[in-house]
Amino acid sequence: METRRIKDQTEIAVIGAGVVGLTIALQLASDGHEVALIDPAPPGSGASYGNAGTIANYAVQPVGTPDVLRNLPSLLFDRTSPLSIRRAALPTLTPWLLRFARQCLPDAARRNAHAIAGLMSGALPGWEALAAQVGGEALMQRRGCLYLYEAKAGFRAAQADLALRRSLGIRVELLAPAELAAMEPLLPEMVGGAAFFPGAVFLSDPGAMLGLIAKAVAAAGVPLIAAQATGLVRDAGGVIVTGPGLRLRARQVVIAAGAHSRALALAAGDKVPLDTERGYHAEWDMAQPRLSRPACPTARGFYLCPMTGRLRVAGTVEMGGLTAPPSSHRVAKLVEGARAIFPDLGPPDREWMGFRPSMPDSLPVIGPSRAGAEVIHAYGHGHVGLTLAPVTARLVGDLVAGRDPGGLLPPCLPTRF
Repeated sequence: METRRIKDQTEIAVIGAGVVGLTIALQLASDGHEVALIDPAPPGSGASYGNAGTIANYAVQPVGTPDVLRNLPSLLFDRTSPLSIRRAALPTLTPWLLRFARQCLPDAARRNAHAIAGLMSGALPGWEALAAQVGGEALMQRRGCLYLYEAKAGFRAAQADLALRRSLGIRVELLAPAELAAMEPLLPEMVGGAAFFPGAVFLSDPGAMLGLIAKAVAAAGVPLIAAQATGLVRDAGGVIVTGPGLRLRARQVVIAAGAHSRALALAAGDKVPLDTERGYHAEWDMAQPRLSRPACPTARGFYLCPMTGRLRVAGTVEMGGLTAPPSSHRVAKLVEGARAIFPDLGPPDREWMGFRPSMPDSLPVIGPSRAGAEVIHAYGHGHVGLTLAPVTARLVGDLVAGRDPGGLLPPCLPTRF
């Protein structure tokens, strides 16, 4: 993708070259707009690269639920928990945690689930169209996804969650241990069986897919400005985007900088309660991964992902901000969990840590700034940025074109705070 250090003026500036920003840039360029993409890092090199690779249209449940609220103290402060917090970050995280606790209440959790399900309804059709546009169909593996229950108690405890998903239109098949063994013979016995989501699609190489999208964005004439956007100033002609070595005037600006979006939103006049989840993965190189589809041992909070030439183990949640170094303990827990499933795994060939933009209600922030539609927000997708990138791009395209985006947008507006 062409990289330019300085560009003086454009119609629309998209800040952030992750999967959401890239897909928005491609949508807007395809709609005939002049677009510039701003990011100091190579396209798709952050959380968009390091994820579990799953188009998780079944992921309609918000992170915050009544069950999570009941267990929140032990979840947050147990270092072995799939959801944890760096204690040094607690003072700055407390306002976010209070908002999160309120979103765990039954009415809020139910409302958030319905809003997420609405967004998810367009996820797979959006990805099918995007993959066809960029030539990525071969990377779309249509084998579904598994939730694994290592004990019968875990399976029983999951029934309310699975019932909610079904009520929101998600197809779920329950597998007995023997049925699971026939589907994935290299897994150890799962006494509780599994839940199978046949509609899920897996990207066998998320990095390769991001590369194809970036190539399509470049072919559409969108330059990448390799700079850090740190400020937004409205003037009569639109918005001036500033940063070290950067001064770009745009008629409209789309903030799609993921976990780095909060300061830009504030500069635009919107105080958004965005915070950061630190996600981890470990990878083992192997010619033939031991699964044919992603599988999540639900009690452990990670995904086993059979990617091209490697097994990736990705997941767990650590609240800890953008500046602290990676936690070796979190990586060690991933490796320990992977070896509980496949005991013969040696040391991982590589490790990774990235930042997820996390909202207390698990809903992204999509929509115009309260100070004016010169700035459009498009971030905060938490664990489902990959899944919802095409849906987000379509909504942003509608906003820019003045089309009615329909009923999906109100729960996501920045003015909801």
